[in-house]
Amino acid sequence: MFDWIKDHGTLVAALGAASVLVLIASVILAPALVVRIPADYFTHARRPSGWLARQRPALQLLLRLGKNVLGGVLLLAGIAMLALPGQGLLTMLLGFFLLDGPGKYRFEKWLVRRRWVHRSINWLRVRRGRELLQVTASK
Repeated sequence: MFDWIKDHGTLVAALGAASVLVLIASVILAPALVVRIPADYFTHARRPSGWLARQRPALQLLLRLGKNVLGGVLLLAGIAMLALPGQGLLTMLLGFFLLDGPGKYRFEKWLVRRRWVHRSINWLRVRRGRELLQVTASK
């Protein structure tokens, strides 16, 4: 293992630098994105349509593709960060939330219903002067 690291020092250094950059970006972006969620976002049975649905079809496809590629990259970077320095779980979670897939909205609602997650999100929202995030009771 140590021989491989010594033989691939440039790759290990690049991965370490990328890991630190993603760590810094996730610490800055996660709170900024959480406070932008509409207060009633998780009270709907289906995901409310956002600004992406109102774009032209070609732009919508391009943006959706870019969002999914970024989500995949963050997911893979998060997996790598489980062994490298950085916040692997947070980066994997951010990557997952950027990916499109069936059942994702249900999973997001389930996750936000966890008391510690809901409390943490609302703590950030109060600090930024935003309305508390509302969630429907679990069924």
